[in-house]
Amino acid sequence: MAELPLHKVLISSESISPASISAHDNALLPLVAVVILNWNGRHFLEKFLPSVLTSTYGAITIIVADNASTDDSIQFVLSNFPSVEIIRNSHNGGFAKGYNDALRGVIADYYVLLNSDVEVTPGWIEPVISLMETDVLIAACQPRLLNYAQRNLFEYAGAAGGWIDRFGYPFARGRVFDNCEEDTEQYNDVQSCFWASGAAMFVRARIFKELNGFDEFFFAHQEEVDLCWRMQCAGYKIFVQPASIVYHVGGGTLPKASNDKTFLNFRNNLVMLYKNLPRSSKIWIIPSRVLLDVIAAYKELLSGNAGYFGAVAKAHLHFAKWMVMGKRNTASASNKSLHLEGVYKGSIVWDYFVQKKRTFLEIVGNK
Repeated sequence: MAELPLHKVLISSESISPASISAHDNALLPLVAVVILNWNGRHFLEKFLPSVLTSTYGAITIIVADNASTDDSIQFVLSNFPSVEIIRNSHNGGFAKGYNDALRGVIADYYVLLNSDVEVTPGWIEPVISLMETDVLIAACQPRLLNYAQRNLFEYAGAAGGWIDRFGYPFARGRVFDNCEEDTEQYNDVQSCFWASGAAMFVRARIFKELNGFDEFFFAHQEEVDLCWRMQCAGYKIFVQPASIVYHVGGGTLPKASNDKTFLNFRNNLVMLYKNLPRSSKIWIIPSRVLLDVIAAYKELLSGNAGYFGAVAKAHLHFAKWMVMGKRNTASASNKSLHLEGVYKGSIVWDYFVQKKRTFLEIVGNK
């Protein structure tokens, strides 16, 4: 397939194999584009792309969107997986801009944003698409995320559906801070939630474009939480479908202990709160959150982790600069009183560190 001038490959319904669709007698299936964003991840593509190719869904296109890798990722895919489409972004814009750029040229009913370090199971797509097809207001949905190395544990990046507390701390059914629970089928039910994990995020393409995709200022980390918040403000729903199971390595691009990751998480969280909170809430929640950040930073400094302290300080400075530079674009519904699903009215900092509650059920209850 010829490349477009902007180094994109235009994917259309013609790229779906008619033979594949007729073999399943599924000519009316929604078109699904599984898009794997890659940056110097040949080892992950070699390891996990074969599992994606075993997907049993009939109307599927598998795409690797490359963020200007300097390794031989693309040549490896071209040589070994000729059925996989390639999109070449002109530079590395991170997760947010990388996907925004890539998806402009992809025509499908649903996008599946899949990390390169995820192993999928053959029937992982069908349960999610079946659920989303029952309700046109479901804008995004995630599968059950389990730990690739310890398969009985939920995985940090989204577990069994993302939540948020009143101070903006993201957590999930099956994961609170660093505590990932064992999967004993306690979260087997389909539920609405606050955010769907960007590690394996099913998105209705029309709504993704309607809301202008990810906020590119975020670069990486929490951009999917921000998008899901904006989706809910626009009247849409976010769900988790635990019948679909994937296994995530995690930390593939930035290690968990990375100071860069700490910086992005703290900065982006404050930006997200400012953008999306109602005016009456942000005037007290953001100062409270900054204070909690400072306490956490000094705790790490006293433990000898000066890098963490520096990353938090840098995040606060960049947040202040973002506000001064006039980039305070807020969600259209952010000043309205809305009922948002997946919001815990308490503080997980208090519950986890003071009351020593470690699991979602202990903190939130059976939701």
